[in-house]
Amino acid sequence: MVETVAILAIALLVAGVVGTIVPLVPGGLLSLSGLYLYWWHSGFAEPGLLTLAVLTSLGVLTMLVEFFGGSIAAKAGGASWGTTAAAAVVGIVLMIVTGPLGLLVGLFGTVFALEFARDRDLNRSGRSALYATAGMLASTAAQALLTITILVGFLIAVFLF
Repeated sequence: MVETVAILAIALLVAGVVGTIVPLVPGGLLSLSGLYLYWWHSGFAEPGLLTLAVLTSLGVLTMLVEFFGGSIAAKAGGASWGTTAAAAVVGIVLMIVTGPLGLLVGLFGTVFALEFARDRDLNRSGRSALYATAGMLASTAAQALLTITILVGFLIAVFLF
């Protein structure tokens, strides 16, 4: 039974890494689920409390980056919150229809179009769209690195020490 739970926990941790790359899949939450499933099954013994706290912090940070990273980057580029929200909706719809490329094109195109309609400034609109798109890509990269760190930290703490 312990092996089954360990395999399931590791599968959830790996799914967390994959989930950071696949839009709409909560990578941080999957990672935390695997971590806490194993901790619960071990009688709250493995991983230790310090390791659990560090990995949990990384999981929470992953979720914060997932939810707010792209929006913060778009805002830093000058886009309004309304534009950012509209771009997220359009990007998600296009992603469902056309895949990840649709997400990028939808995000960039929506931010550009709405910001241009608002200010009639071609350079500012382009900068906002670039910031939003780059922020979304950077957010995905940060999430992937965080969930990989959780997975590796878990494996080291549980199976090597």
